Amino acid sequence: MKLGVAIPEIDAALGGDPVALRDFAQAAEEIGYQDLSVPDHVLGVNVASRPDWGDRNTSADLFHDPFALFSFLAGCTKAVEFSTQVLILAQRQAVLVAKQAASVDVLCGGRLRLGVGVGWNEVEFTGLNENFHDRGRRSEEQVKVMQALWAEPHVTFKGRWHTIDDAGINPLPPRRMIPVWFGGHAEVTMRRVVEMGDGWFPMAYGPGDEARAAIDRLRHMAEAAGRDPATIGIDTRVTAGIGAEAEWRETARFWKSCGVSHITLVTYSGRGHLRRIEGRTPADHLAAIRRYWNAVADLL
Repeated sequence: MKLGVAIPEIDAALGGDPVALRDFAQAAEEIGYQDLSVPDHVLGVNVASRPDWGDRNTSADLFHDPFALFSFLAGCTKAVEFSTQVLILAQRQAVLVAKQAASVDVLCGGRLRLGVGVGWNEVEFTGLNENFHDRGRRSEEQVKVMQALWAEPHVTFKGRWHTIDDAGINPLPPRRMIPVWFGGHAEVTMRRVVEMGDGWFPMAYGPGDEARAAIDRLRHMAEAAGRDPATIGIDTRVTAGIGAEAEWRETARFWKSCGVSHITLVTYSGRGHLRRIEGRTPADHLAAIRRYWNAVADLL
Protein backbone atom coordinates (compact mmCIF):
# COMPACT_ATOMS: atom_id res chain seq x y z
CA MET A 1 0.00 0.00 0.00
CA LYS A 2 1.41 3.39 -1.05
CA LEU A 3 1.01 6.55 0.99
CA GLY A 4 0.63 9.86 -0.80
CA VAL A 5 -0.17 13.38 0.31
CA ALA A 6 -2.41 16.07 -1.15
CA ILE A 7 -0.61 19.38 -1.64
CA PRO A 8 -2.47 21.91 0.57
CA GLU A 9 -2.36 24.62 -2.10
CA ILE A 10 -5.77 25.89 -1.02
CA ASP A 11 -4.04 27.57 1.94
CA ALA A 12 -2.68 30.64 0.21
CA ALA A 13 0.43 30.84 2.40
CA LEU A 14 1.59 27.70 0.61
CA GLY A 15 -0.24 27.72 -2.71
CA GLY A 16 0.62 31.33 -3.48
CA ASP A 17 4.36 30.90 -2.95
CA PRO A 18 6.36 28.82 -5.47
CA VAL A 19 9.20 28.39 -2.99
CA ALA A 20 6.81 27.00 -0.37
CA LEU A 21 5.34 24.61 -2.95
CA ARG A 22 8.80 23.42 -3.93
CA ASP A 23 9.83 22.97 -0.31
CA PHE A 24 6.66 21.05 0.53
CA ALA A 25 7.09 18.70 -2.43
CA GLN A 26 10.74 18.05 -1.69
CA ALA A 27 10.10 17.52 2.01
CA ALA A 28 7.23 15.10 1.31
CA GLU A 29 9.46 13.10 -1.04
CA GLU A 30 12.30 13.07 1.50
CA ILE A 31 9.96 11.90 4.26
CA GLY A 32 8.88 8.97 2.10
CA TYR A 33 5.57 9.94 0.54
CA GLN A 34 5.19 8.23 -2.82
CA ASP A 35 2.61 10.47 -4.45
CA LEU A 36 1.73 14.16 -4.58
CA SER A 37 -1.82 15.04 -5.58
CA VAL A 38 -3.86 18.15 -6.28
CA PRO A 39 -7.57 18.78 -6.92
CA ASP A 40 -8.89 20.81 -9.83
CA HIS A 41 -11.10 23.85 -10.28
CA VAL A 42 -10.84 26.48 -13.00
CA LEU A 43 -13.50 28.96 -11.86
CA GLY A 44 -14.66 29.81 -8.38
CA VAL A 45 -17.91 31.65 -7.77
CA ASN A 46 -18.35 34.93 -5.96
CA VAL A 47 -20.42 33.94 -2.94
CA ALA A 48 -21.56 37.53 -2.43
CA SER A 49 -23.98 36.95 -5.30
CA ARG A 50 -24.87 33.41 -4.14
CA PRO A 51 -25.86 33.50 -0.45
CA ASP A 52 -27.15 29.91 -0.60
CA TRP A 53 -23.94 28.45 -2.09
CA GLY A 54 -23.14 26.44 1.03
CA ASP A 55 -19.88 24.74 2.00
CA ARG A 56 -18.43 24.36 -1.47
CA ASN A 57 -15.39 25.79 -3.23
CA THR A 58 -15.47 29.46 -4.14
CA SER A 59 -13.23 32.10 -5.70
CA ALA A 60 -11.57 32.48 -2.30
CA ASP A 61 -9.99 29.02 -2.69
CA LEU A 62 -6.66 28.83 -4.51
CA PHE A 63 -6.28 26.11 -7.15
CA HIS A 64 -3.28 25.97 -9.45
CA ASP A 65 -3.75 24.36 -12.85
CA PRO A 66 -2.61 20.78 -12.16
CA PHE A 67 -0.53 20.45 -15.33
CA ALA A 68 1.28 23.74 -14.73
CA LEU A 69 1.97 22.85 -11.10
CA PHE A 70 3.21 19.34 -11.88
CA SER A 71 5.46 20.68 -14.65
CA PHE A 72 7.04 22.98 -12.08
CA LEU A 73 7.40 20.24 -9.47
CA ALA A 74 8.79 17.76 -12.01
CA GLY A 75 11.99 19.78 -12.02
CA CYS A 76 12.11 19.95 -8.22
CA THR A 77 11.66 16.25 -7.39
CA LYS A 78 13.24 12.93 -8.33
CA ALA A 79 10.91 9.97 -7.90
CA VAL A 80 7.64 10.99 -6.27
CA GLU A 81 4.58 10.37 -8.43
CA PHE A 82 1.96 12.97 -9.36
CA SER A 83 -1.80 12.47 -9.51
CA THR A 84 -4.81 14.65 -10.25
CA GLN A 85 -7.54 13.94 -7.70
CA VAL A 86 -9.48 14.68 -9.75
CA LEU A 87 -9.26 16.60 -13.03
CA ILE A 88 -12.70 17.65 -14.27
CA LEU A 89 -12.25 16.15 -17.70
CA ALA A 90 -15.52 17.03 -19.44
CA GLN A 91 -15.02 20.77 -18.98
CA ARG A 92 -11.88 20.50 -21.14
CA GLN A 93 -11.05 19.44 -24.68
CA ALA A 94 -9.93 15.81 -24.69
CA VAL A 95 -7.17 16.23 -27.28
CA LEU A 96 -5.71 19.16 -25.37
CA VAL A 97 -5.77 17.20 -22.10
CA ALA A 98 -4.05 14.29 -23.84
CA LYS A 99 -1.33 16.67 -25.03
CA GLN A 100 -0.92 18.38 -21.64
CA ALA A 101 -0.81 15.10 -19.74
CA ALA A 102 1.69 13.59 -22.16
CA SER A 103 3.94 16.64 -21.87
CA VAL A 104 3.90 16.49 -18.07
CA ASP A 105 4.52 12.73 -18.16
CA VAL A 106 7.59 13.26 -20.36
CA LEU A 107 8.92 16.04 -18.15
CA CYS A 108 8.54 14.02 -14.96
CA GLY A 109 9.83 10.76 -16.43
CA GLY A 110 6.58 8.80 -16.49
CA ARG A 111 5.41 9.65 -12.97
CA LEU A 112 1.90 10.93 -13.79
CA ARG A 113 -1.39 9.32 -12.80
CA LEU A 114 -4.41 11.05 -14.34
CA GLY A 115 -7.44 11.00 -12.08
CA VAL A 116 -10.59 12.24 -13.81
CA GLY A 117 -14.13 13.03 -12.73
CA VAL A 118 -17.32 14.60 -14.04
CA GLY A 119 -17.45 17.59 -11.69
CA TRP A 120 -20.38 19.26 -9.95
CA ASN A 121 -20.05 23.00 -10.61
CA GLU A 122 -22.19 24.03 -13.58
CA VAL A 123 -20.75 27.56 -13.39
CA GLU A 124 -17.37 26.20 -14.48
CA PHE A 125 -18.83 24.34 -17.45
CA THR A 126 -20.73 27.42 -18.58
CA GLY A 127 -17.62 29.59 -18.31
CA LEU A 128 -15.58 27.06 -20.29
CA ASN A 129 -18.30 26.71 -22.94
CA GLU A 130 -18.87 23.00 -22.29
CA ASN A 131 -22.12 21.08 -21.77
CA PHE A 132 -22.77 20.25 -18.13
CA HIS A 133 -25.62 17.84 -18.87
CA ASP A 134 -23.84 15.27 -21.07
CA ARG A 135 -20.57 15.37 -19.15
CA GLY A 136 -20.62 11.76 -17.97
CA ARG A 137 -21.25 10.13 -21.34
CA ARG A 138 -18.91 12.53 -23.08
CA SER A 139 -16.10 11.83 -20.62
CA GLU A 140 -16.16 8.14 -21.58
CA GLU A 141 -15.42 9.02 -25.19
CA GLN A 142 -12.81 11.52 -24.03
CA VAL A 143 -10.88 8.79 -22.23
CA LYS A 144 -10.95 6.61 -25.34
CA VAL A 145 -9.63 9.51 -27.41
CA MET A 146 -6.80 10.17 -24.96
CA GLN A 147 -5.80 6.54 -24.68
CA ALA A 148 -5.63 6.26 -28.47
CA LEU A 149 -3.52 9.42 -28.78
CA TRP A 150 -1.07 8.25 -26.12
CA ALA A 151 -0.59 4.86 -27.74
CA GLU A 152 0.08 5.71 -31.39
CA PRO A 153 1.76 8.54 -33.34
CA HIS A 154 -1.24 8.91 -35.64
CA VAL A 155 -4.88 8.31 -34.82
CA THR A 156 -8.08 8.17 -36.83
CA PHE A 157 -11.13 8.45 -34.58
CA LYS A 158 -14.78 9.11 -35.28
CA GLY A 159 -17.09 9.29 -32.30
CA ARG A 160 -20.19 11.16 -31.21
CA TRP A 161 -18.22 14.17 -29.95
CA HIS A 162 -14.74 13.75 -31.41
CA THR A 163 -13.24 13.43 -34.87
CA ILE A 164 -9.52 12.97 -35.52
CA ASP A 165 -8.35 12.50 -39.10
CA ASP A 166 -4.99 10.70 -39.12
CA ALA A 167 -3.22 13.01 -36.68
CA GLY A 168 -1.36 12.68 -33.39
CA ILE A 169 0.32 14.40 -30.48
CA ASN A 170 4.06 14.79 -29.96
CA PRO A 171 5.62 14.09 -27.50
CA LEU A 172 4.08 10.76 -26.62
CA PRO A 173 4.20 9.58 -22.99
CA PRO A 174 7.20 7.34 -22.24
CA ARG A 175 5.00 4.32 -21.46
CA ARG A 176 2.70 4.97 -24.44
CA MET A 177 -0.04 5.21 -21.83
CA ILE A 178 -0.89 7.22 -18.76
CA PRO A 179 -2.87 5.49 -16.00
CA VAL A 180 -6.43 6.83 -15.90
CA TRP A 181 -8.24 6.66 -12.57
CA PHE A 182 -11.87 7.63 -12.06
CA GLY A 183 -13.25 9.55 -9.09
CA GLY A 184 -16.84 9.22 -7.97
CA HIS A 185 -19.23 6.86 -6.25
CA ALA A 186 -22.10 6.21 -8.65
CA GLU A 187 -22.64 2.80 -10.21
CA VAL A 188 -21.85 4.25 -13.63
CA THR A 189 -18.48 5.49 -12.35
CA MET A 190 -17.62 2.02 -11.12
CA ARG A 191 -18.57 0.65 -14.52
CA ARG A 192 -16.20 3.11 -16.18
CA VAL A 193 -13.42 2.01 -13.84
CA VAL A 194 -13.95 -1.62 -14.79
CA GLU A 195 -14.29 -1.00 -18.52
CA MET A 196 -11.54 1.53 -19.20
CA GLY A 197 -9.82 2.58 -15.99
CA ASP A 198 -6.64 1.73 -14.15
CA GLY A 199 -7.97 2.71 -10.75
CA TRP A 200 -10.69 4.24 -8.60
CA PHE A 201 -10.81 7.15 -6.15
CA PRO A 202 -13.70 6.45 -3.70
CA MET A 203 -12.78 9.63 -1.88
CA ALA A 204 -16.00 10.26 0.05
CA TYR A 205 -15.82 7.05 2.07
CA GLY A 206 -14.38 6.95 5.53
CA PRO A 207 -13.36 3.62 7.06
CA GLY A 208 -16.34 1.37 7.75
CA ASP A 209 -18.82 -1.11 6.36
CA GLU A 210 -20.06 1.19 3.60
CA ALA A 211 -16.56 1.57 2.19
CA ARG A 212 -15.83 -2.15 2.39
CA ALA A 213 -19.12 -2.96 0.65
CA ALA A 214 -18.36 -0.50 -2.17
CA ILE A 215 -14.90 -1.97 -2.73
CA ASP A 216 -16.34 -5.48 -2.76
CA ARG A 217 -18.97 -4.30 -5.25
CA LEU A 218 -16.28 -2.97 -7.59
CA ARG A 219 -14.40 -6.24 -7.44
CA HIS A 220 -17.53 -8.26 -8.17
CA MET A 221 -18.23 -6.02 -11.15
CA ALA A 222 -14.71 -6.59 -12.43
CA GLU A 223 -15.01 -10.34 -12.11
CA ALA A 224 -18.38 -10.30 -13.89
CA ALA A 225 -16.76 -8.38 -16.75
CA GLY A 226 -13.92 -10.89 -16.98
CA ARG A 227 -11.32 -8.58 -15.50
CA ASP A 228 -8.91 -9.45 -12.69
CA PRO A 229 -9.80 -7.11 -9.78
CA ALA A 230 -6.13 -7.03 -8.82
CA THR A 231 -5.45 -4.94 -11.93
CA ILE A 232 -7.58 -2.09 -10.56
CA GLY A 233 -5.96 0.28 -8.08
CA ILE A 234 -7.93 1.91 -5.27
CA ASP A 235 -6.88 5.17 -3.63
CA THR A 236 -8.79 6.61 -0.68
CA ARG A 237 -8.29 9.60 1.59
CA VAL A 238 -7.17 9.77 5.20
CA THR A 239 -6.90 12.68 7.61
CA ALA A 240 -4.49 13.94 10.25
CA GLY A 241 -7.13 16.30 11.60
CA ILE A 242 -8.93 13.68 13.70
CA GLY A 243 -7.41 11.65 16.49
CA ALA A 244 -3.74 10.86 16.92
CA GLU A 245 -1.23 8.12 16.21
CA ALA A 246 -3.25 5.17 17.52
CA GLU A 247 -6.34 6.10 15.51
CA TRP A 248 -4.31 6.83 12.39
CA ARG A 249 -2.74 3.40 12.62
CA GLU A 250 -6.13 1.75 13.02
CA THR A 251 -7.40 3.55 9.92
CA ALA A 252 -4.36 2.47 7.91
CA ARG A 253 -4.90 -1.13 9.03
CA PHE A 254 -8.54 -0.94 7.95
CA TRP A 255 -7.72 0.26 4.44
CA LYS A 256 -4.99 -2.32 4.08
CA SER A 257 -7.45 -5.04 5.11
CA CYS A 258 -9.71 -3.83 2.28
CA GLY A 259 -6.88 -4.32 -0.18
CA VAL A 260 -6.58 -0.71 -1.30
CA SER A 261 -3.40 0.10 -3.20
CA HIS A 262 -2.99 3.75 -2.15
CA ILE A 263 -4.04 6.07 0.65
CA THR A 264 -3.74 9.85 0.36
CA LEU A 265 -3.27 12.08 3.39
CA VAL A 266 -5.28 15.33 3.24
CA THR A 267 -4.47 18.09 5.73
CA TYR A 268 -6.57 20.95 4.36
CA SER A 269 -10.10 19.58 3.93
CA GLY A 270 -12.87 19.52 6.50
CA ARG A 271 -15.53 17.81 4.40
CA GLY A 272 -17.07 14.41 5.01
CA HIS A 273 -14.88 12.10 7.05
CA LEU A 274 -11.91 14.50 6.79
CA ARG A 275 -10.89 17.29 9.15
CA ARG A 276 -8.34 19.97 8.39
CA ILE A 277 -5.42 20.45 10.74
CA GLU A 278 -5.52 23.43 13.06
CA GLY A 279 -2.70 25.41 11.47
CA ARG A 280 -2.58 26.77 7.94
CA THR A 281 1.08 27.69 7.47
CA PRO A 282 3.51 25.60 5.41
CA ALA A 283 5.27 24.64 8.64
CA ASP A 284 1.99 23.39 10.13
CA HIS A 285 1.29 21.19 7.12
CA LEU A 286 4.84 19.82 7.04
CA ALA A 287 4.73 18.99 10.74
CA ALA A 288 1.44 17.16 10.26
CA ILE A 289 2.64 15.03 7.34
CA ARG A 290 5.86 14.11 9.18
CA ARG A 291 3.90 13.07 12.23
CA TYR A 292 1.45 11.02 10.17
CA TRP A 293 4.22 9.26 8.23
CA ASN A 294 6.05 8.35 11.42
CA ALA A 295 2.84 6.91 12.83
CA VAL A 296 1.88 4.60 9.94
CA ALA A 297 4.92 3.98 7.73
CA ASP A 298 5.64 0.54 9.19
CA LEU A 299 2.09 -0.61 8.31
CA LEU A 300 2.28 0.11 4.59
